[in-house]
Amino acid sequence: MKNKLYNIVISSLAAFLLCSCYDSLDRELRTTLTKEQVEKEYEYTRYQAMSLYTDLEEGFFALGNAMRASACDEAEYTYKGGAETFNSGSWNAFNNPDDVWTQYFKAIRKVNVYLDPNKKPVNLDAYKNDPSENSQAIYKTRTAEIANWSREARFLRAFYYFELIKRYGGVPIFTEALNLDTDFGTIQRNSLEDCIKFIVDECDDLSDDENGLPVTYDEDNLGRVTKGAALALKSRVLLYAASDLWNNQVWTGGYAHPELVSLPNGDNPEVRKERWKAAADAAKAVIDLSGEAGYNLGSNYASLGKTFEDPELIMVRRSWAKNDFERLNFPIGYPNGEGGITPSQNLVDAYEMTDGSTFDWNNNRHKSEPYFNRDPRLAMTIYTNEAAFKDTHLECWAGGKNGKGVANATTTGYYLHKFIDEDLDLAQGRTSIHTWIFFRISEMYLNYAEALNEYDPGNVDIAIYASKTRGRNGVNMPPFPSTLSQTEMRDKIRNERRVELAFEDHRIWDVRRWMTAERDLNEPLYGVEITPGLISMKYEKIEVEKRVFEKKMYFYPIPQTMLSTEGVDWPQNPLW
Repeated sequence: MKNKLYNIVISSLAAFLLCSCYDSLDRELRTTLTKEQVEKEYEYTRYQAMSLYTDLEEGFFALGNAMRASACDEAEYTYKGGAETFNSGSWNAFNNPDDVWTQYFKAIRKVNVYLDPNKKPVNLDAYKNDPSENSQAIYKTRTAEIANWSREARFLRAFYYFELIKRYGGVPIFTEALNLDTDFGTIQRNSLEDCIKFIVDECDDLSDDENGLPVTYDEDNLGRVTKGAALALKSRVLLYAASDLWNNQVWTGGYAHPELVSLPNGDNPEVRKERWKAAADAAKAVIDLSGEAGYNLGSNYASLGKTFEDPELIMVRRSWAKNDFERLNFPIGYPNGEGGITPSQNLVDAYEMTDGSTFDWNNNRHKSEPYFNRDPRLAMTIYTNEAAFKDTHLECWAGGKNGKGVANATTTGYYLHKFIDEDLDLAQGRTSIHTWIFFRISEMYLNYAEALNEYDPGNVDIAIYASKTRGRNGVNMPPFPSTLSQTEMRDKIRNERRVELAFEDHRIWDVRRWMTAERDLNEPLYGVEITPGLISMKYEKIEVEKRVFEKKMYFYPIPQTMLSTEGVDWPQNPLW
């Protein structure tokens, strides 16, 4: 039993075996290290700290070559695969295409190894004991850097824990690396409340003005986590903690361990109100940091995911220059394009008309020109029929060069535009930078508006912050009226999240925390049938694929490999 669980949670140990070269140095020898030896030790520790970032997921390829958008109502993945397993409802504790249990517990153990209090610290005595101004400056700088690396590690551990609990509910909390002497039979799942508290407490410590993460870094350290990232993680965690799913036990069908998937007293209106207030306050804390941190709406929505220096970015994963995302998702019919992610009509219909009214297939004008006078973010997110692409226009109709009749052409009538660098020449192997977004200030505006609408409906800030993303240069959609009812504003905010944050790995979780997934993810996935006419195109909404979502899918099942481990006596999640 020990060996099985040990391999599941601890198999990343080999990545740190090189530490032994320093552990073998006794303390007497370490006090006499030369500056050259100190430099090697310092650089190796720096490498260890930076390697912890490698476990941050690049969401462009979350399900094989597909995004998670294709496992909800945002898109269809042309080549099916793991996304189809989700959409057909055929996934389970034995076969889950998004099973990240081992991945994140490995990442957590790497952090715990790095933070091991018994590990010998980096020896800086060669600089500390040198009275020269230069050596003293190096000593001061290195001491501060090393302390901050530990803070970064703690943030990453908290982030990885959130990725686990939003999928599985309460999980075991480890703050030290397990070893072969650990009695694994005593390990139990912590409650969801325990896990939330652990993450929030870490975020509070890491955003402390005196001993927390820095607000900004110099240009040589861009991409490292900041105080803003810690506050943003706290905002998202508390938003989930206030939402319906984590405050509802009814759906579980009398589950014997509700503490693993819900918070206590979730049916108490006053308790819920306080949770929404905490979520609102947490989002506002990020917003209030904007002046110092430089957060602001970027001037070009279409640039998201193609740069890492946009002022609205709080935390991202930067990748080196490459072109695999374009190759996988350029429209079929373009050389080397595979047309993988194809947005749904369900999502397209969510984009309003430019006057703020709802698109309506029963409106003959809308139906005849479905992409005219629409929210500009539609064209910046999705390639529609006849959209300009490179030196041509897309032909998404049956018989067109990018439509049905061409092998692997879009079945929805659309191709992905967001994150795509259409200037790349795949035939010549051109590449460009891609950035996966974890947090940006736009989400914080919407988090604040959503939480405030539930906590203090009618507050003037609700319409202001719910409308900020709409007022971006190049978008300029009309603001939401402050006279909307709480229910009307709730619907507007949810739709604004759907549009503004499309393809950024929010929708699949939002419909779960709102508990609307049984409606939204059971609805068929729709596309459009396009027929060329003598004068104009004819558009008809069509069903592309039936989708399945059952109550049990609000949380993922604990992997069966974990439950089958000898000595582990954990309850499976509800209804699995």
